[in-house]
Amino acid sequence: MANQSDSMKDCLAGLRVVDLTRNLPGPFATRLLADLGADVIKIEPLNGDPARAFGELFTALNHGKEVQKVDFRDPSGIDTIKAHLKDADVMLDSFRPEVLEGMGLDAKTLHALNPKLVMVSITGYGLAAGDAVSHDWADKAGHDINFMAMSGVLDQLKTADGGQAMPNIQFADLAGGSDTAVIALLAAVLSAQRTGKGRHVAVSMTHSLYQHMVMPKVTGKLVKSFTGKNPKPQYDFLGGLLPCYRLYKTADSRHMAVGSLEIKFWQGLCDVLELPELKTKHWQMGVMPNTKDSQEAAEMVADKFASYGLAHWQQVFESSDVCVTPVLTLEEAKAHHLFAHQDDYNSTPGWQLLG
Repeated sequence: MANQSDSMKDCLAGLRVVDLTRNLPGPFATRLLADLGADVIKIEPLNGDPARAFGELFTALNHGKEVQKVDFRDPSGIDTIKAHLKDADVMLDSFRPEVLEGMGLDAKTLHALNPKLVMVSITGYGLAAGDAVSHDWADKAGHDINFMAMSGVLDQLKTADGGQAMPNIQFADLAGGSDTAVIALLAAVLSAQRTGKGRHVAVSMTHSLYQHMVMPKVTGKLVKSFTGKNPKPQYDFLGGLLPCYRLYKTADSRHMAVGSLEIKFWQGLCDVLELPELKTKHWQMGVMPNTKDSQEAAEMVADKFASYGLAHWQQVFESSDVCVTPVLTLEEAKAHHLFAHQDDYNSTPGWQLLG
């Protein structure tokens, strides 16, 4: 078995990627490609990627890449980019729609130069492409918070009392942009290898986030079916409505995350908490949310967790396989043995080779 830190680093060996992106979404996407063995050349304008101002962020996103700077406004700089693209498999950009054409790097021009080239444009709101997709947002500027807001995702992140949460994780950039771009990119590369024809793919961070809301769309309908109205996010089926799937405050104002969604885990939780009378108070046994039994079960579990601090419950559930974990701070997570070596730039970003 290969060393885990090296296990996946040859998967994309030979894949040539030209990265014209900046900030977070594109560079994170190409970092994933580089971690899998792709040869990535990052081409920056003369004033550099704005992420350089954050120092450590730039290093985290761009390790393993060759970096060059060219003048994007000078024809010789564009010629340099084209020279790299002539033999490349992939080009990523994060410009507004009209910018590539203005630079002379539009799909028609580049596919005449390299028919197999896969172009991936990471956009905020997508492109208005003919009758199938029609909107006037393609040219609008935005950042992660805007894409989250427009997709409906931000509104789903509510505190227990209904207040609007302000996340410091860039979900649109990472899930909507980077992950979606990598999936689309690799699919297009496979197609190009079979057909000899590249393509230009536009990724919309806003639309991708909207499609990520599979559970709220479905569970919202489920809650409405027995309450008669659309639930507020904090009272959605998996948003805190179920006693078996929610956060419980401890005596020291920390939280335990209870994910005992299935009946077997719920009954195991009841055993650990010494609340055997709640074993039948579960949605799989017909006890639906907002009923008296469900609300009383939630109150009893809340009272139990509130009787001791986080450290106590962390120790209690360490040996209990019932989907209950402490809510760790970032510093606690970094120190936990589960994440050993994860901040090493040479580590893999979440995958392991098993054989």
